[in-house]
Amino acid sequence: MIRNTVQRQIVLEALKKMNTHPTVEEVYLTIHRKHPTISKTTVYRNLRHLAEKKEIRRIILPDDLERYDRRADRHFHFKCRHCGALFDVDFDYPSEMDEAVRQKYGFQVDEHDVVFRGVCQKCGEDPA
Repeated sequence: MIRNTVQRQIVLEALKKMNTHPTVEEVYLTIHRKHPTISKTTVYRNLRHLAEKKEIRRIILPDDLERYDRRADRHFHFKCRHCGALFDVDFDYPSEMDEAVRQKYGFQVDEHDVVFRGVCQKCGEDPA
């Protein structure tokens, strides 16, 4: 069994305080201000471990950097094509999609990611 290290707790607490879906670099920079001895490798390793243990979510989008989400529950995301921000989208998770894929193709679905793309409210309001 892998023990919960002090570094892992620092990484988790930093991510939980962030209201974005940060990259490894962003989490590292946040931690580095208060804990300059923690390396980027340590942050990366602990983020991956926390995601594997389903305490947080790892988000991989095509043509984007790997991001992390403090929320581990099933939910969706919206990515703004103007500012690049990633937002949580909350509505009932359609588990029937997993069953439909299983019935039609015989696949056992463990999880799926749905990312909506478009323009966020803030960018839609900007006249530029």
